[in-house]
Amino acid sequence: MKRKHLLQFAVGIGAVVVLNLLATRFFFRLDLTEDQRYTIAPATERMLEKLDEPVLVTVYLEGNLPPAFKRLQTAVREKLEEFKAYAGDNIRYRFEDITAETDKKKLNEKLYNLIQQGIQPTNLVDKEDGKTVERLVVPGAVVGHGGKDVPVMLLRGNQRTKGVGSEQILNQSVENVEYELASAIRQLTLKQKKRIGVVQGYGNLRPVQMADLITSLQAYYDVFLVNLPKQESLQGLDAVIVAKPDSAFTEADKYKLDQFIVNGGRALFFVDALKSDTVLRGESTLAIDNDLNLDDLLFRYGARLNRNMVQDLNSGAIPMNVGKFGEQPQIQLMPWRFFPLVNTFSKHPIVRNLDAVYLHYTGNIDTVRAAGIRKVPLLFTSPYSRITAAPAKIDFNEARRDPDPKQFQAGPQPVAYLLEGKFRSLYANRITAADPRAKAFREYGQPSAIVVCADGDLPANETDPKTGRPATLGYDRFLNATFANKDFVLHAVDYLLDPNGVIAARTKEISLRPLDKLRIRDERTRWQLLNLLLPVAGVVLFGVGRSWWRKRKEAAVV
Repeated sequence: MKRKHLLQFAVGIGAVVVLNLLATRFFFRLDLTEDQRYTIAPATERMLEKLDEPVLVTVYLEGNLPPAFKRLQTAVREKLEEFKAYAGDNIRYRFEDITAETDKKKLNEKLYNLIQQGIQPTNLVDKEDGKTVERLVVPGAVVGHGGKDVPVMLLRGNQRTKGVGSEQILNQSVENVEYELASAIRQLTLKQKKRIGVVQGYGNLRPVQMADLITSLQAYYDVFLVNLPKQESLQGLDAVIVAKPDSAFTEADKYKLDQFIVNGGRALFFVDALKSDTVLRGESTLAIDNDLNLDDLLFRYGARLNRNMVQDLNSGAIPMNVGKFGEQPQIQLMPWRFFPLVNTFSKHPIVRNLDAVYLHYTGNIDTVRAAGIRKVPLLFTSPYSRITAAPAKIDFNEARRDPDPKQFQAGPQPVAYLLEGKFRSLYANRITAADPRAKAFREYGQPSAIVVCADGDLPANETDPKTGRPATLGYDRFLNATFANKDFVLHAVDYLLDPNGVIAARTKEISLRPLDKLRIRDERTRWQLLNLLLPVAGVVLFGVGRSWWRKRKEAAVV
């Protein structure tokens, strides 16, 4: 009998040894969570496995944190551990409590340096033991590699949605952790960049108006200004951006765009269907048709820019003279419903968990039949929208009047679309055999994708009126707020050029399962008593049962 037990023990030990040897040669992990929160995107895995030099991640989310931020801290730590599982020693990280600095001068210097890098500290007001306590939280990290650093904001959610509390925002931030960290590592380790052309030659946004976007894109791509009329073709580029043209495209240049897209090139169109023209009495203007000669091209691809203007009760504001105090004019910010704050999105990775996008004088977009083309709406105005057909009067006195809610019942209006598939050329059956372009012409080509937005100003940054220096894309000096315009464009470019890349990490959805506070209040006493009495009852029953069993056993022996 002893020999049998020894044999079983030896077999068990041998099995454990074999399993450990296999584990050292073959790596695998199992994620048994319902929302796969410990699974990273395949593109992230590939990037981490290819790291050939160490990457250091310094996380400043440390110290005396509120419970909600501790959850974000835990998510960051767990994600970095997942990264280490694929990258080994090439991923190193540390958590630093900047708030532990007792020297105020040194603390302010550290905070200033972080702010200069793009990491914004947050002051939180909380209550402890009935007292109001102010806490400094730094929800950011710095990723370093090869002597370069990239800042990462970890608190990234839709912070301007009404009714969305801090728990939801932090949950969105948890969902974004992988993308934010992986995107920073990608920026530092990218060895071969794709090429993007910013189309010029049709009254487009000036380079200074796109300075921040171009600078941000250059971290991941090679960016060129492309004077379309002077180019024979767009060959050699991977994507083009057409931003706010204000003159009609020639057929020759439209043909270049068409063949570029048909053959697999990606494109982003930021186009105004209407433009301001005639000034009326100095306080009004008319928005009339902006003839760009692009309608038939976009129509063939599946989108139609409508000749209208969309107003939204969820809007930004502009400064206006509302009267005089003595001889001094009184300037106030007044709601300007022609500047929608877009805060309604689809669940596509381009816009998932995106903060509000700020638009200026936009129309809406309809889709039309285009065989084989998938059409995904990205941006919507709020349900409290109003549509005015061209010619649309833009009356600045509207800002001074309370709106009539009955006039703002048009519902959410789509203002940006993603179109993807094999596009059919606009010039199908129009290129004859005698045409010099016939040899290279393609009616159908490679799968492609484009983004069409009905606001030409979305990718434009403000410039300082005194110095002319460009501001951050999405920053509005009147509201003193930065919106997610840049994030939208960067995510769109990332998706167009690599839909299965790091951007795929933005599809992760982690369910928030909050406790029922009313039920907790009503059942608190019951559960407290249960937790107190049940263990005691268990111990008593165990003791009684054990005593009975011993007495029975002794009686059987006698």
